[in-house]
Amino acid sequence: MVASRAPTTLWARREEAAAEMRAARENTSYLPGIELPASLTITSDVAAAVESAGLVVVAVPSHGFREVLEAAKEFMDSDTRVISLSKGVERGSQLRMTEVASDVLPLDPSRIGVLTGPNLAREVALGQPAAAVVAISDETSAQELQALFMQPTFRVYTNLDVVGCESAGALKNVMAIAAGMAHGLGYGDNSKAALVTRALAELTRLGVALGGAPLTFAGLAGMGDLVATCFSDQSRNRRVGVELGRGKPLDVIVAEMSMVAEGVKSTEAILALAKAHQIEMPIATMVGSVLYEGALPSDMVEQLMTREAKAELHGIE
Repeated sequence: MVASRAPTTLWARREEAAAEMRAARENTSYLPGIELPASLTITSDVAAAVESAGLVVVAVPSHGFREVLEAAKEFMDSDTRVISLSKGVERGSQLRMTEVASDVLPLDPSRIGVLTGPNLAREVALGQPAAAVVAISDETSAQELQALFMQPTFRVYTNLDVVGCESAGALKNVMAIAAGMAHGLGYGDNSKAALVTRALAELTRLGVALGGAPLTFAGLAGMGDLVATCFSDQSRNRRVGVELGRGKPLDVIVAEMSMVAEGVKSTEAILALAKAHQIEMPIATMVGSVLYEGALPSDMVEQLMTREAKAELHGIE
């Protein structure tokens, strides 16, 4: 999208992938049928990709985020801006991706932000109307990035709440697995609507505890992204949940997928964050039990439904 606005380089980890995209002007493995613009430079050389870049957009999975930045940091200037597209939490450290970037790069935190929202890649690439939010603590940077990313079919809003926007994007992946389980078990729209609504309450509770603003979770980064990833067949996390609900083992599901489902890896870190902040997350706990402890999705549903009765807004404030 931005190649029409500014000189843009796409970095690929594998030279074979970069060579194929240069030749075919298409990413046949991950985004087949979408033409890559002639103005887009494609390389597997990380130095060539970032050494003259004023903005580095990092779209690698969370488990590879630190490694890629470590490789790139010596070629980046101190006035470079970094925007994360990755919706995950680092295992072990429980850091969000902008926190990982701050940990690795010699940059002021005001130069590190996130672009997030209900942005399924194929629909964006096809030019279907979509909206996103760019969150960075410096308002001038937010407005400049908004102007860069804005397209006739891609509407971008600004937000200074980096913590809220980023945590919402990471937490919703866990909830998408739960929504997929509900679908795989054959539950109808009432069940899935109730699940997603309570999922929003959970991710809001933890996101606010981490420092996010409550209203952020009602916006594109929260409710918008949650709806898209919980109900779309294009959602990798939902797909994992659907197959789990149908009884397929997790290792088989993961082996059959060509792309990473962030929720599979980040649920552990998110549950650790919830424990550290003493936040109750029954849906996320259920997902963790299924992913890591061999629990059955059908058994977890009964446990959720028979929990102690309480007021709807209990704990969100």
